Amino acid sequence: MVAYHQSSSQSMLGKLGRSVVALSICFFFLRSVSTADAACRPINMGKQYSNSSHDDHQLTRMRSLSANGLGLAPPMGWNSWNHFHCNIEEKLIRETADAMVSSGLAALGYEHVNLDDCWAELNRDSEGNLVPKASTFPSGIKALADYIHGKGLKLGIYSDAGSQTCSGTMPGSLGHEEQDAKTGQEDPATWASNVGNSWRTTGDISDNWDSMTSRADQNDQWASYAAPGGWNDPDMLEVGNGGMTTEEYRSHFSIWALAKAPLLIGCDVRTMSDETLEMLSNREVVAVNQDLVVASAGEDKKISLWRKNGQNMGTIPVSGMDNGDNIETD
Repeated sequence: MVAYHQSSSQSMLGKLGRSVVALSICFFFLRSVSTADAACRPINMGKQYSNSSHDDHQLTRMRSLSANGLGLAPPMGWNSWNHFHCNIEEKLIRETADAMVSSGLAALGYEHVNLDDCWAELNRDSEGNLVPKASTFPSGIKALADYIHGKGLKLGIYSDAGSQTCSGTMPGSLGHEEQDAKTGQEDPATWASNVGNSWRTTGDISDNWDSMTSRADQNDQWASYAAPGGWNDPDMLEVGNGGMTTEEYRSHFSIWALAKAPLLIGCDVRTMSDETLEMLSNREVVAVNQDLVVASAGEDKKISLWRKNGQNMGTIPVSGMDNGDNIETD
């Protein structure tokens, strides 16, 4: 997902749910493409940016990011892709919303329930609106959104910056979304704050240690662009999907929390183990992600500290914490 944000815009969804006022429109890689295959090409992660090129404007930019009142902390929730891929239907999504509440995850802040790829028909209707797939979402998106909102949660919904989504099973948003004006540019961390409150910084994650750590490394180069109102997203969590050990999943969850990445659960929360629930419910780790804002910890060995309102608290050298020093804030 890329350029994740909440919006009251009704331009893309049309008849699907004009009353849905908090949708998360998730753009995959934000590249200007003409085919589904091209939409799946990974972002070029090779270009490096020097902090000196934007430091003079960073404070103003970070304060403006929080001006819309959204994304003051990294988003938390659930996404369908990592575990279910295209095998989604409305009963599953409703049951997931139920489980988010009954497990206590919603009370901890996991408030987004995000539909990823494959929820819509291959073709738009005669008015250019996306059409929910009749075989899997027969009640429509508005009814599903109403159900999720009734649980105190927010519905997220996926699209793509190309003419088709990556699966090739539904239309992309090319020509149908004002954010398409920003497609064709790589390295979204450098510009996506103008159109969203979070942006992808890596290719898709897989449920193994090498994939997870490589995504963490790729994400790290953009650390200085994160701030209240705008967050780097190295992809969803794989915790609980079975491809890593318990210790590796703990590292995965902790790294994402420290990086101020969105904490979007990617497992089946209806059947997750007690161990997985305990890990995802760790209040101390969640607090690191949601409270004091650590915007960067880059090659200069300094950590930049920010409050949620965009107030700059200055920097501290990483070496200053080598002896277990604590950072105290009011």
